[in-house]
Amino acid sequence: MNSSDGAAVVVGVDGSEPALRAVRVAAVEAIRRNRPLRVVHGFIWPLLHVPLSPPPDGPPGGGLREQAQELVANAVAEAENAAPGVRVSGEIIDGEASAVLLGEASAAAMIVLGDRGLGGFSALIVGSVAIQVTSYADCPVLVVRGTTRTDGPVVVGVDGSDVSTLAVQFAADTAVTRGADLLALHAYRHPVSTGPGDMQPLVYDEALLQRQEERVLDEALAGLGDRYPGLRVTRRAVRARAGAALAEASREAQLLVVGGQGRGEFTGLLLGSVSQSVLHHADCPVAVVPAAHG
Repeated sequence: MNSSDGAAVVVGVDGSEPALRAVRVAAVEAIRRNRPLRVVHGFIWPLLHVPLSPPPDGPPGGGLREQAQELVANAVAEAENAAPGVRVSGEIIDGEASAVLLGEASAAAMIVLGDRGLGGFSALIVGSVAIQVTSYADCPVLVVRGTTRTDGPVVVGVDGSDVSTLAVQFAADTAVTRGADLLALHAYRHPVSTGPGDMQPLVYDEALLQRQEERVLDEALAGLGDRYPGLRVTRRAVRARAGAALAEASREAQLLVVGGQGRGEFTGLLLGSVSQSVLHHADCPVAVVPAAHG
């Protein structure tokens, strides 16, 4: 993986425990990829026109900006503890969190987020910031959720689409940096009807269908062995809903990689239904690779 462009791993922080967990993961990821780490806090209060300085009779350092500075300093220290030697910097940027992080995306190697932050309703499994950033960022976004493992494969969802091909490339790169195996998973649901009221075929050749679907994996993984001769790759084609199959595979994975929008999804939805599903149900961190990535 090329690290000569200087692009940083960017992690968003808000002082919550999920954000600090994301900082720890991001710090290790930055070391693995030989990239600097940039800790960013979106400071929304100036937009709301509230006083930022401490009140005259309040304690020193009690202003909102001072609190934000302490929050970022704590996150930087957390990163240094998690990954000694990481090149880390921190910055407070005025603006709403999603907008700030999306502004960082064009120059970032990756954005790392917790699955939810301060102020999020506990019923929302994935916070609004994570959904917005994974939907619109033009760099890979790693959402830290589920169980953080150092063993198990990197799992990538394959559906034959262009963005799926980019996800495979990212997953292979990541597996190499982690010294992990790669599991390429293709889920299919055949036979399918073509519209409401259409009849399902009563007889079909399951073995032929399996071979046809395995070709999707063959095409997506073509040339991978030449580019990564030491990478162990397992191919798996299963008859199941893609979101459910990927969530099941995530139980043993250290990372799940999906494309932001794959085949068969409405083009108006920047984050596809499968990506949304795994962000809510995966049992390991999830990386969403956009169509713009390459």
